[in-house]
Amino acid sequence: MVEASKKHHMIEDAGDDLSLEEVNGSVEASMSGSFWHKLAAFSGPGALVAVGYMDPGNWVTSVGGGAQYHYLLLSIILISSLIAMLLQHMAGKLGMVKQEDLAQATRARTGKKTGIALWIMTELALMATDIAEVIGGAIALHLLFGWSMIASVLTTALDVFLLLLLMKFGFRKIEAIVMTLILTILAIFAYLVILSQPDIAAMFKGYLPSLQTMNNSHAMGGGETRLMLSLGIIGATVMPHNLYLHSSISQTRKIDRENKGELKEAVRFMTWDSNIQLSLAFVINSLLLILGAALFFGHADQVGTFGAMYNALQDNTIAGAVASPVLSTLFAVALLASGQNSTITGTLTGEVIMQGFLHLKVPMWLRRLVTRGLALLPVIIFTLMYGGNEAKLDQLLIYSQVFLSVALPFAMAPLIYFTSSKKIMGEEFVNPKWMIILAWLIFIVLTGLNIQLVIDIFGKIIALF
Repeated sequence: MVEASKKHHMIEDAGDDLSLEEVNGSVEASMSGSFWHKLAAFSGPGALVAVGYMDPGNWVTSVGGGAQYHYLLLSIILISSLIAMLLQHMAGKLGMVKQEDLAQATRARTGKKTGIALWIMTELALMATDIAEVIGGAIALHLLFGWSMIASVLTTALDVFLLLLLMKFGFRKIEAIVMTLILTILAIFAYLVILSQPDIAAMFKGYLPSLQTMNNSHAMGGGETRLMLSLGIIGATVMPHNLYLHSSISQTRKIDRENKGELKEAVRFMTWDSNIQLSLAFVINSLLLILGAALFFGHADQVGTFGAMYNALQDNTIAGAVASPVLSTLFAVALLASGQNSTITGTLTGEVIMQGFLHLKVPMWLRRLVTRGLALLPVIIFTLMYGGNEAKLDQLLIYSQVFLSVALPFAMAPLIYFTSSKKIMGEEFVNPKWMIILAWLIFIVLTGLNIQLVIDIFGKIIALF
């Protein structure tokens, strides 16, 4: 009778349900065979996580960073990627060992008020992520088909049906589609960068960390300061929602969790999968910045928007001899692929967060409509207020990425704490001391930089009045 009555309610009490119950433990993962056979069995979740590290938010910050500061901010992309590998390892491990996602683990170990406060912050971060998807997808549609900006923005609401359709094919198929889109983006940008003939020596020098990246006094040739773009890159690269997502989808592999040896081996291959996919994301983000540096350095004021980048790729006065309409079209196709990829992972994360923090189970179509509706609202307001001015939309996108950087510590702190606790993780799976020290050091540095950034932004707002 209880089960029958629950079916009449759209929103149900999730109780102690497994994270993403429909796909939890749905993929067979054989622990026999060669290293490559095992890696193939565990490959997939890392691709969905990597998507968040190459969404449209990365495009503005990375290409803009290259156009304004040449190859200097490549070191920020490298550092961000290494931080991502560390945090995603912790997130995936938490899910596999405890069979809880980060939202469930946080809600179970915090008071009601703290849990709700963290849920609100996480929802805002997810909304900021969704804003980037909406803007990126809408601009890609506008560039490819010539639709008005408001029509393109409203069309992105229809992508809710895309994931609902994909879910019918099984989780393995979703992983394969996402991986195909990632490889498409990689191929397009590798081709664009090869044509741009970057300065190889300057490029490798850019990967060396420099204190110049933290300079907040002024910007070169207009635009954002180095600190603003550095934190924007970090926010666009190490995204809070990915920690929640990975702790959930790492549980899609069916393993014997009672067998400590098998569980340890599963965690090892989860980490391999995550690091390989994040390395691909690192390459793509590097290619974005290198493209900005090689083709657009000295023209930062002419490539401040996606549309401007699109036009610049066919303007030989900016992009040089390689400029052509084909390059512009490839750029827009990659942008659309990036936005659609991010839509898939954003929807899954929304369900994880709602169920984990509030113990509510909401149908995916309703959850997606609410999330996308909240993200559409500010974008529609900006579009109408500024008459479809893409520069204003891109500015909104940049600030959404900076907000993600500000929100990151609120997801980092619980994750580091849980995975560093022997009581929670057990002797075999607790973080080693070097990892604990390094993780908390990263947390402190990022939090300090974010506080400085918030103070600076508020100072600029006050100065306007």
